[in-house]
Amino acid sequence: MVKEKIILGENCSFSADCQETGLNNNVIVCGGSGSGKTMSISEPRLLETKTSSLIVTVTKRRIVTKYIPLFKKRGYQILDLNFAKPAASTCSFDPLKYVGSYSDITFLARSVVKADPQKENTNADPYWDEAAVSLLSAEIAYTLMTKEHASFADVLDLHDTLILKDTGNTVRTSLDMQFARVAAKDPTCFAASCWRSFKNLPVNTAGCVFGVLNTSIDTIFSPELRSMMRDKKTVDFEQLAEKKTVLFITTSAVNPSLHCFVNMFYAQAFKQLFEYAENCPEGTLPVPVHVLCDDFATGGRVLDFAEYISIFREKGISVTLLLQSESQLEGMYGSENATTIINNCDSYIYLGGMDLKTAQNISLRLNAPLDEVLHMPIGQEVVFRRGQRPIVTKRYDIRKDKLYQKLTKEYHKEHTAKERQGRTPKSINSS
Repeated sequence: MVKEKIILGENCSFSADCQETGLNNNVIVCGGSGSGKTMSISEPRLLETKTSSLIVTVTKRRIVTKYIPLFKKRGYQILDLNFAKPAASTCSFDPLKYVGSYSDITFLARSVVKADPQKENTNADPYWDEAAVSLLSAEIAYTLMTKEHASFADVLDLHDTLILKDTGNTVRTSLDMQFARVAAKDPTCFAASCWRSFKNLPVNTAGCVFGVLNTSIDTIFSPELRSMMRDKKTVDFEQLAEKKTVLFITTSAVNPSLHCFVNMFYAQAFKQLFEYAENCPEGTLPVPVHVLCDDFATGGRVLDFAEYISIFREKGISVTLLLQSESQLEGMYGSENATTIINNCDSYIYLGGMDLKTAQNISLRLNAPLDEVLHMPIGQEVVFRRGQRPIVTKRYDIRKDKLYQKLTKEYHKEHTAKERQGRTPKSINSS
């Protein structure tokens, strides 16, 4: 029987069978920029994935190109979701596909409104966001009621037509007639109720709520992403839970707005996988799903993540979270939620860095002087596993792995061939 293992460092590998280890497979990797998180942790995980499904966030397309042939040989379904270049995607992410109840509508609306990282841990009154959630919920519900085979792009198109009219003390809009027709059929329906909540606001307040929602939508949804939602087949999360599948998600290191959309994706993915597991006979996914999150805390907050991670193991879900520092995680999720996330990862790898707070925490966990942690040699790491003493070791050198060497050689060969094909020979007659 093929078994997976988790490589965390030099001479430091563990079984991925939770029944065997008694631990969850959640891993936190903390290291400054350039500390080797990708080559020492992420890529070894790719090499060792043979039976479970995988969701991988990358900013480097070379990883996708290099590893697709490997997973094809292993009998995996390959999904390539390219947020950086949506037209190049083989699939799409349409959040509207996963809406099946009123609570799903609210969850989706809140995911959109809360996706902007600038809103996290501010002193802003939550009233404005919640009012914006109600307005977007009305638009989502209306779209689902009035349009067959609707996509979230249709919701955005509807929102684009919303104009607030300057009429004194009463909120009047360009969509009043559409919602009036819905309310006439069923005054108690969800769309009509949410719309009334917006319409009953003072005029100035309604204008501010409208502005809040506009900001969230403009931050997240580019024209390219809208086209992707219309034109490509949507990712089916049940597919990952039923048949071994690898889903590559490409984002951009230089376009922070994409992080918002990625985190919306993760919020939906975790929710859908959890609910699917709940409905399975054993209460767990038939095929375990591991999620490899690069730069986890650089984008927006994944909605309800701190709550979900505490029950991942029993559902057959696990995550590897790549961070630059604990301070980064705390800044995004708040102190309490950051602690919850860390405490629910039975493996923690520290690769060094300049963040003082992280070094202080490592010093306490390791029972070592702070200056030793701060001045830890390049290439060294500390591995913490629940129930075991810390292991001070070296980073795993994937370059010595024979399979990695083979994949790299094949990748460079193919890359070189494509470069040659792309060159245009000079004309003999050119000056």
